[in-house]
Amino acid sequence: MMRALELKLKKEGYETIACADGKEGIRRIAEMRPDLVITDLMLPLADGIEILKYVKSLQGDPIPVLILSALGQEGKIEEAFKYGVDDYITKPFSLVELAIRIKKLVK
Repeated sequence: MMRALELKLKKEGYETIACADGKEGIRRIAEMRPDLVITDLMLPLADGIEILKYVKSLQGDPIPVLILSALGQEGKIEEAFKYGVDDYITKPFSLVELAIRIKKLVK
């Protein structure tokens, strides 16, 4: 799925950085300060909630976070909103819908 997301976003004109796990994601966010973070809730080494908390703790211009979640993760989604998630989308999802949500977040 990550590869399909990368291809779609590149086709839409976005530069993407894919990470193999949550710890790498946090490290890359610290280095690059992206315009948007898209993360799955379920990741090895650091989950999507940990990434969300890290991003929302950063000083400076806020970075929007969009979380991908599977059906049945309503409790985790509630937790994500508690920590300030900007949007979420439930898997499976349409790449077109994802692109629309991204455009809304990175105006």
